[in-house]
Amino acid sequence: MQIGSIKWKKLLYDGAQALEIHVDSDTVEKFTIHASELAKWNRKMNLTAITDPVEVAVKHFLDSMAPDSMIPSNASLLDIGAGGGFPGIPLKILKPSLSVTLIDASRKKVSFLKHIIRILGLENIEAFHVRSEEFSKQAVFAGAFNAIISRALSSTPEFVRMALPLLDKDGIIIAMKGKRSKAEIESVRSLIYKKTGKGDENRTNFELRLETYTLPYLKLERSIVSLKRNRHP
Repeated sequence: MQIGSIKWKKLLYDGAQALEIHVDSDTVEKFTIHASELAKWNRKMNLTAITDPVEVAVKHFLDSMAPDSMIPSNASLLDIGAGGGFPGIPLKILKPSLSVTLIDASRKKVSFLKHIIRILGLENIEAFHVRSEEFSKQAVFAGAFNAIISRALSSTPEFVRMALPLLDKDGIIIAMKGKRSKAEIESVRSLIYKKTGKGDENRTNFELRLETYTLPYLKLERSIVSLKRNRHP
């Protein structure tokens, strides 16, 4: 099966339906262009270890769609460690009203991201070559994002620690990965407890949730750790 073939596109249609997400022909066509360019660039530079067309469809595009319902329309979304554009670009294609910022520490990956943004004609989306640790310390971005997401960072507590200064007062942090351990979840809970403090009357409360799902076709288990900030008056 080749990227862009009728069968490949049907994988996306049917897979999205299995995830209860609607995609139209224009959306699938944009995904196809993204995937084709990823394969082309990957022959010259290492953008992704996933090269099998079915795995590209499932592990990159279908997986990137999974948190769609968690992100409000018109939100300002930050994708930390965007790599080949996942999940930020598929989410932008699904929800054109999003304002998206993609960051990655690899200059070649950011060059690819800018190329995809340009050839797809996407608006209100930018890609920056910067380390996430440096980006999180920039005062201009403090509290600037309604949603912050990552598939790239291995440590959820470390991701949350970097994301917190950048998060809007009512925002959500979304960590996408494979199976999550109880210890990792408790580490996040402990981090939030330390950040808020029990005696602070004006503290921010966080709702920590763990959701699991199975990717279609490959039957791979995935999880999403989300941290929703609810500021009480």
